[in-house]
This record gives sequence, C-alpha cells and structure tokens, in this order.
Amino acid sequence: MTQNADFPAELIQLVESHVREVSDFPAPGVLFRDITPLIADAHAFSSLIDSLADRYRGEVDAVAGLESRGFILGAPLATALGVGMLTVRKAGRLPGPVVGVDYNLEYGEARMELQPFTVQDGMRVLVIDDVLATGGTAGAAFDLIRQAGGVPHKLCVLLELEDLGGRANLGDAIPIDSVLRY
Repeated sequence: MTQNADFPAELIQLVESHVREVSDFPAPGVLFRDITPLIADAHAFSSLIDSLADRYRGEVDAVAGLESRGFILGAPLATALGVGMLTVRKAGRLPGPVVGVDYNLEYGEARMELQPFTVQDGMRVLVIDDVLATGGTAGAAFDLIRQAGGVPHKLCVLLELEDLGGRANLGDAIPIDSVLRY
C-alpha cells in the first residue's frame, strides 16, 4: 500500500485501520477490501466526512455519488459541503429523462445514467466512490456530467487499486484524489 501525501496522515491512518481485507471474495483469488467497518463506526465515518469536507469546501457545486457505495459517501459529504448530491446509477434505475453512457467492463459492457435536469450548466462536480479499479465507471460518470452541462472537477476515492490501471485509463484531464493506493 502507498499513501497519498495530499491527505492528512490522520485521515490515511483512519481509513487504513478500518478497511477489512477479505480473501477469495467475490471469487477465488480476489482480495476484497471492505469499507463496511469504516461506515459502521460512527466516529470514524464522521471524521472521514469532516476531513473530506474540509478538503473540498468552496471547490465544488455538487457531489456525484456512483452507485452504490459512492452514495454512502456522497450524501453526507454533499450535506457537509452545503451542496446538492447527484446520483449516477446503473441503467434502468432512474425515472426519465436520463442521459446514459455505455462503457466497457473487463468482461462485457455496462451502462450508467444520470438525470440531466439535476445538473446546472457549468456546475463543478466532485465525483466520489469507494474504489478506483479500471476507471470505467468513473469515466462514464465524467461523460454523463459533461453531457448534462456540468464540469467534472475531481474524482475522490478511498481506495485505488493501482494494478488495475484506472488512473492511466482515465488520463490526466480530471485530477484524482485517492486516500489509499494498493
């Protein structure tokens, strides 16, 4: 694991101490990093949200949570920042009108959607999720925000799985903040 010097050491230690490693989940050979202990600990979760709010206060006009753990992080962060929360969802889960983007997964394709009327022209949007893996979902979210007239400002993730190449796949157009990198 590598740490991001851009975040306070206390936040890095907090997240690291509350991530549970689960071997062979969801499939044999996979090491799953579970943030459930972090969100289940009221003090730790509150400290996380407060720290993220301190970092992004005044920078953004909305927070976009990616289904589904991004919702858990995005809603309280948006509230702490005093901005709205946008939901970027899997296909067919939002009532229309929606804009959608198809993107590639390791084995197949997926689609993400956003209600465009929730985005104001020029709105600076912080995209948040628990993990950056290949970057497909985050890239789709950036495209959706742009289609709706917004401006993706940054991507914030708790964990980045560097071997899966998400940062390289997303390129340099949007800054990426990851608390922990594995």
